[in-house]
Amino acid sequence: MKSVVQSFAAAVLLSACLAGGATAAGLEARVSLSKQVMTVKKGNQVLYRWPVSTARKGYVTPRGRWKPTRMHRMWRSRKYDMSPMPFSIFYHRGYAIHGTYAVKSLGRRASHGCVRLHPDNAAKLYSLIKEIGPANTLVVVTD
Repeated sequence: MKSVVQSFAAAVLLSACLAGGATAAGLEARVSLSKQVMTVKKGNQVLYRWPVSTARKGYVTPRGRWKPTRMHRMWRSRKYDMSPMPFSIFYHRGYAIHGTYAVKSLGRRASHGCVRLHPDNAAKLYSLIKEIGPANTLVVVTD
């Protein structure tokens, strides 16, 4: 019985280490909807803290955890009049982190649901994810 308990404890510990190690060595882009801020971390080190714009009234920015699914240096929104979306990082359905030219709106809710960044910051994040790899990146959106 003791060996079964020890084996189970070892499996739980190993699982926790592997789960923690995936993000600890990788990149995390954490968006706080209440603060309208993105914190970018590599392992346990905070690299950047940037103002963002997320969904304004009548729209939603989904909460959750995802890995980027595709990236485009320049994308144009087919849904919103071919609006430019520089340095797009798609992470859930049609939702993306991308640059915006409406920089005066950063720090408050203003988008149709995407996470908007200053174009310079979007370019930095895009490059980091290209370097580290989307599989080693986590996008987290919280309240």
